[in-house]
Amino acid sequence: MVLKNIFWYFTKGLSSKQCEYILKQGGKQILKKGTVGDGGDKKLNVQKTVRDSNVCFLNDKKIYSFIAPFIKTANENAGWNFQCDWHESCQFTKYKKNHFYNWHQDAWKGCYPPDKGSYSNKARKLSSVVWLDNPKTYEGGDLELQEYSNKPTLFQTKQLMKKGSIIVFPSFILHRVTPVTKGTKHSLVTWTLGEEFK
Repeated sequence: MVLKNIFWYFTKGLSSKQCEYILKQGGKQILKKGTVGDGGDKKLNVQKTVRDSNVCFLNDKKIYSFIAPFIKTANENAGWNFQCDWHESCQFTKYKKNHFYNWHQDAWKGCYPPDKGSYSNKARKLSSVVWLDNPKTYEGGDLELQEYSNKPTLFQTKQLMKKGSIIVFPSFILHRVTPVTKGTKHSLVTWTLGEEFK
C-alpha cells in the first residue's frame, strides 16, 4: 500500500488540563513492564532488548472523547479514509532514563486471531500518540517513523511537538522511540480498529 502521508499531526491537540487528567489517571495505576507480542501466535512477554518502558491501560470514555475527534480528522485529512469502528484500551507509557522501544509495527497480518473476543475479525488500522509532558522536562525519547526508502525519518522535534501534541499514523508503519537520556517522558497511545483490509 503506497500512502501519500505516513502520518498526520496536530501541534495544538489536547489542552494542558486534559493532559493533566490523563497523567492523573495513569498515576493511579500500577505500571508494569511493557510487553512484546499479540497474545496469539506471538505470546506476550517482556523483551528488554526490544522494549524497556512501564505501562498500564486506561479504559476511560472521557479520554476517548478527548482523542477520537483528532483521529477522525487525521484519517480524513491524510487521505487514508480507513473504515474504523473501535478503539482498544489506551496505553499510558512512562519512559524513564535509558527507556526506549526499538523498531516495530503495531499491526501485521493475523495480529488478532478471529476468536479474540471484542477484536474478532478486526484489524489495527491507526495508531495515535499524545505527548503529555513539556518537552523541556526530558531529553531523547524521540519518535521516528520509517520511510519506504528504508531511511528513518525523525519526526518528533522540540519545535513541533509540545505538551498535548498528537500524531496519528497507519499501524503498519515501522516506528520506534529512541532512548530517553534525561528526565521522564509520558505518552498515551491509542489503537483504532476496523474491519480487516480487503
